[in-house]
Amino acid sequence: QVQFAESGGGLVQPGGSLTLSCVVSGSVFIIHAMNWFRQVPGKQRELVAEINSGGVTNYLDSVKGRFTISRDNAKNSVYLQMNSLKPEDTAVYYCYGLIGTGPYDSPHGYWGQGTQVTVSS
Repeated sequence: QVQFAESGGGLVQPGGSLTLSCVVSGSVFIIHAMNWFRQVPGKQRELVAEINSGGVTNYLDSVKGRFTISRDNAKNSVYLQMNSLKPEDTAVYYCYGLIGTGPYDSPHGYWGQGTQVTVSS
């Protein structure tokens, strides 16, 4: 069993910053890609940022230059540093990991519970 613990969401003014954290625990053998998604009511969940096991990153165009994804493999953690936040960044942010739970097991995708980010004055 795999558990996610997300933290760092909250209310921030436009132009402000927040850092989201996601710690993975449980039956983790190896973590491949780790991603951050976001979703607003009535819209599809969208990929915000991703980082693979080698540290290669990719970002949604609208957050490039403002958001930075990073990971700490020793702590089974992924982070999302969000700067210059805009009202349109308001959403529930979800951590997602492609995780193998054993040396012979195929990796599966797991989701965190989500954390609310609200950008408003």
